[in-house]
Amino acid sequence: MTTKIQRRDFIKSAAAALAGTVVSSAFAAGPRRSPRPRRILLRNAWQNVNIGDIGHYLGALELIEKYFPEAEMILWPRPGALADGVRELVTRSFPKLKIAEGLVQNDKPGTPELAAAWTEVDFLLHGSGSGFSARTDLAAWHRFTGKPYGVFGTSTDPVSGFGDGRDPEGGTLANLRARIGKLPSNHLDDVTRGIIDRAAFMFCRDTLSRDYLKAQGVRTPILEFGPDSQFGMKKKDDVLGDAFRKTHGLEEGKYICVIPRLRYTPYYRMRNETRGRTDELKDAINDRTTESDHAKVRDMIVNYVRNTGNKVLTCGEMTYQVPMAKEVLVDRLPADVKRNVVRRDTFWKTYEAASVYAKSETVVCVDCHSPIIALAHGRPGFYVRQPTDTCKGQMFHDVGVSDWIFEADETSGRELWSRLEQIHRDPKRAHAQVRTVMTGVDALQRRMVEVLKAAATA
Repeated sequence: MTTKIQRRDFIKSAAAALAGTVVSSAFAAGPRRSPRPRRILLRNAWQNVNIGDIGHYLGALELIEKYFPEAEMILWPRPGALADGVRELVTRSFPKLKIAEGLVQNDKPGTPELAAAWTEVDFLLHGSGSGFSARTDLAAWHRFTGKPYGVFGTSTDPVSGFGDGRDPEGGTLANLRARIGKLPSNHLDDVTRGIIDRAAFMFCRDTLSRDYLKAQGVRTPILEFGPDSQFGMKKKDDVLGDAFRKTHGLEEGKYICVIPRLRYTPYYRMRNETRGRTDELKDAINDRTTESDHAKVRDMIVNYVRNTGNKVLTCGEMTYQVPMAKEVLVDRLPADVKRNVVRRDTFWKTYEAASVYAKSETVVCVDCHSPIIALAHGRPGFYVRQPTDTCKGQMFHDVGVSDWIFEADETSGRELWSRLEQIHRDPKRAHAQVRTVMTGVDALQRRMVEVLKAAATA
């Protein structure tokens, strides 16, 4: 459990980071060469079936708008990531934002609009996500343009997943830390090492990733913990959110939001693709663990409803979780509890979810980003972490909410309810803890943008 002293130390370290040297020696020499605003190309927007993946770049754009307002932003999304109304949501929220679509082909921009963006911009920024997924785009950009690039809030888990030397079953964060610590100093592949070495900066969204890269001896001048940019998303849609709450009788502060998750996302089903061997292995893990993962969440729901009389909203952070919530949570609850449960039967956009989370008592999620959205909007967020969900969950310890992260294989419904009951009995104390945490996160994320500004204007 996080103590008051630990939380205070976290805030001091965040403040010290902000007050420290923002401009590295690599960027300190000479005045700006041009008075015009700097142009930043943000490589982000990985997909639109996850409100967290949408929130990555919404948060990054808010942070840059706040701390680097003179920057001109261009978003470089993956194909299809802005479909289904997401493009309208983004452009309405950031009317000055430009969008450049296309893929890298033969180490060059594959569309005229992307080629124009590569010519116009001064700096390429890789946004938050898992696995440093667009790293080869950074390499192609640098070879083609000779211009600098940097990284905002990614995770680099060298243990979990599929492939040589990886473990599909994953592990607890403590287990991952122990295994990562035993890896040889030449474990990182040469291609990724070269990309990081040439980066102006790299912010890791968890200290496990940061410590792994430090142990690998990468040579980027700035390698630090920098929270997931989802923490920077403070906008929300109260028109949609309040309308939904009113329709379903969700009174502010008198309901919790609960989100389920499979240990592996069934992308082949979501994309209507042929099931491969790796998909079979993932399905086997899901089939073996889904009931045990969610039985304890149901126990928590039963205790919450029977002890408080309040309501529960089940919803999805990803599209597939909307029907899943009915199957693994709602349908298996006792009748007296089920009467107090509201089921969101459609997927929603990030800002509407943020509004509903912001007026809940607590968000309890077996996925990663809904608790972050809750924290960013002043509410407690519980993360029930599955062992397959990489090392990114370490960020909850890093920002000071160790008492709100639970290892799925090591917790129980009783423990979840006990921690939730503390918030129910003393919400003011819980809200004060959230404010303390977010003060530290805000300081760290301001530093991230200041480093970006220094690199882009060098």
